[in-house]
Amino acid sequence: MADRKAETNAISGQPQKAIMDFDPPKKPKRNIYALACALLASMTSVLLGYDIGVMSGAIIYIKDDLKISDVQVEILAGILNLYSLIGSCAAGRTSDWIGRRYTIVVSQAIFFAGAALMGFATNYAFLMVGRFVAGVGVGYALMIAPVYTAEVSPASTRGFLTSFPEVFINAGILLGYVSNYVFSKLPTHLGWRVMLGVGAVPSVILGIVVLWMPESPRWLVMQGRLGDAKTVLDKTSDSKEEAQIRLADIKEAAGIPENCTDDIVQVSKRSHGEDVWKELLLRPTPAVRHVLIAAVGIHFFQQCSGIDSVVLYSPRIFEKAGITSSNKKLLATVAVGFVKTVFILVATFLLDKIGRRPLLLSSVAGMIFSLATLGFGLKVIDHSDHTVTWAVVLCITMVMSFVAFFSIGMGPITWVYSSEIFPLKLRAQGTSMGVAVNRLTSGVISMSFISLYKGITIGGTFFLYAGFALVSWFFFYFLLPETQGRTLEDMEGLFGNFKWNFPKNKNNNNIKEVSNSNGPNGQVQLGTK
Repeated sequence: MADRKAETNAISGQPQKAIMDFDPPKKPKRNIYALACALLASMTSVLLGYDIGVMSGAIIYIKDDLKISDVQVEILAGILNLYSLIGSCAAGRTSDWIGRRYTIVVSQAIFFAGAALMGFATNYAFLMVGRFVAGVGVGYALMIAPVYTAEVSPASTRGFLTSFPEVFINAGILLGYVSNYVFSKLPTHLGWRVMLGVGAVPSVILGIVVLWMPESPRWLVMQGRLGDAKTVLDKTSDSKEEAQIRLADIKEAAGIPENCTDDIVQVSKRSHGEDVWKELLLRPTPAVRHVLIAAVGIHFFQQCSGIDSVVLYSPRIFEKAGITSSNKKLLATVAVGFVKTVFILVATFLLDKIGRRPLLLSSVAGMIFSLATLGFGLKVIDHSDHTVTWAVVLCITMVMSFVAFFSIGMGPITWVYSSEIFPLKLRAQGTSMGVAVNRLTSGVISMSFISLYKGITIGGTFFLYAGFALVSWFFFYFLLPETQGRTLEDMEGLFGNFKWNFPKNKNNNNIKEVSNSNGPNGQVQLGTK
């Protein structure tokens, strides 16, 4: 029988292995508690998505109601990304000070105030004040959601769970598009105010619900609260053994002796982050320098692809492609949001199966093709005196293709990758730097789109975006190693040598074995060769 106990071998005297001992280990089930925590934290990202989506349609009515110019339109649409720089830069230090969970609450409170101000705005200046406040809230949310999710997730599903912020950004964009279509029937002066003001509702709900979430175990260890961290890790790990390994790794990263078993310990000042900026920018190790280049680079190139221009100005793009009806333009933008959301959901299930690099490189290759073909189609329409049906269909198809390829790789992987590669004590500030670059680049791209297409034509603009995407493919190929299946504390060993092909050992991704003949302290070092 396969399930009988092992018998003693008559020759060797050693226990004889039953057939079941040779069966491969069962794949652990998804941790429901970690899943719930990741979902709640990631839902904060819906704020940015909603703002981008709703502004694409609301701006049409704002322009008519407030009589503003195209320059004012692109400033109003893109300025939130620059304002969010303040929030993303402040969020790193804030989250190290008050914790990841309360930083999420702060982000919701600030965005609520901003959405309310925009909803009650009576003129352009008042509206800009609301954009400023909302932008700070968005910056906080964008930085803290992926950090918290990465820190509570087990390694086996970290890619899946850490992709949730991008999922909710896309869900927010879709909700914004739907809001545009639904409230477009209201009088012009009222419709856009309702579109913007409705965004305050989810922030209230989320701000209350996240109070029931546990604090990040890594932040708890940094505060010396080992007992609380162990409790959280026991709930968010796939097994008790994994929880012990994760706790040992975090203690080592925080400079706490491995044999320390106290529930509360005194943590050195170094672990509180006073020297973080010095280690990150002034005197980084080769590994930290490589990590910083990778994180900043992936955020920069994500936005240089022009994704925010496509999402924010899709009604104008469809108008340039030949769709003149406002109703049809809004419906087409809803289709864009739907495609983005569907493909981001597909990506969440592929990240921990296929890996970061294959998805990212395939995604960018598809984006290059879509952007170049879209530019070609728009050039044909621009130089034609009559409607070119095939070119119109081509442009609409390529917009959908571009957002699909973006969402299946570049979109989620940017947030997953940048939140998991920094060492523990540098993670909050390092991630905030990546988000700051993301928002700065997004602001420049979205605030220059109208002026750019007036200067080099709309087709030329998308050729430019395709060029940026091409450069990004080579950057990712040469500088971004695979991180699938690694624990957060193992990441630093992958960086610093600028190699990109690393051997995989699926059986030992999350396990450290002890042996007298392997490495310092008898530990097998993973992924360092």
